[in-house]
Amino acid sequence: MQVLNVSAYKFVVIEHPAEMRGVLKERADALDLRGTILLAHEGINLFIAGSEANVQAFLAALQADERFAGFPAKLSWSEEQPFNRMLVKVKREIIPLRRPEIDPSRNPAPRLSPEQLKAWLDEGREVLLVDTRNDFEVELGTFTGARNLHLSSFAEFPSKAGTLESKWKHRPVVTFCTGGIRCEKAAPFLADQGFGQVYQLDGGILNYFERCGGAHFEGECFVFDKRVALGPDLKPTGTAQCYVCQAVLTPPEQQSPEYVFGERCPRCAGTKKLAA
Repeated sequence: MQVLNVSAYKFVVIEHPAEMRGVLKERADALDLRGTILLAHEGINLFIAGSEANVQAFLAALQADERFAGFPAKLSWSEEQPFNRMLVKVKREIIPLRRPEIDPSRNPAPRLSPEQLKAWLDEGREVLLVDTRNDFEVELGTFTGARNLHLSSFAEFPSKAGTLESKWKHRPVVTFCTGGIRCEKAAPFLADQGFGQVYQLDGGILNYFERCGGAHFEGECFVFDKRVALGPDLKPTGTAQCYVCQAVLTPPEQQSPEYVFGERCPRCAGTKKLAA
């Protein structure tokens, strides 16, 4: 595997994200990197891929800025470039929750290490695992017994979190997502709603896979690039995504005669979506 993939984020005040956009785009293009970088006043969120030397050079230059010194990056490898182009965008939020009172840089929720979570689950401790990802991501894989809030977008989390039973306001609750960024807001939001023992899984599912494997996890983890899904070994599983309806397709579903790459899949064949 020749392509190094990096996901990283940090909540930190960026006074002039539009000015920073041009600098990062020029640097990424010069290093032949592809992916997406999101900038906002609240911080940075990036997914980039390229040769190991060039990715590391980009990260080193970014971390030379004291605002981003030492911010953690999650690494994985692939045989092919998972992104088509390099995009650097300025947004209102790097992960939209639409609750400006939630500020992870000032009031973060406590982090729970993957090892500690595994230990709790191994011993059968009473704990509520809250999956903060979208419904279609959860369908592909999640922790055993985790609560699915059936979100169609993360912005729905505040309203859907109201379905959590009040008894959990006095018991351990652990939020988790793909790489940790959604929980940076979800966990503090729950704490703000009176949940007294809220933790965020440090580094999300991907960090858990890296450090604990697939223990207590069923299925695969969806990722937002051409790899589509990763297993506990952090390698692509062969799961695909339909270009027409965006449905996630397992390898057996790809063997269906109704699956034609780039045209249709068993879930949208014969529907209005296909005609569109």
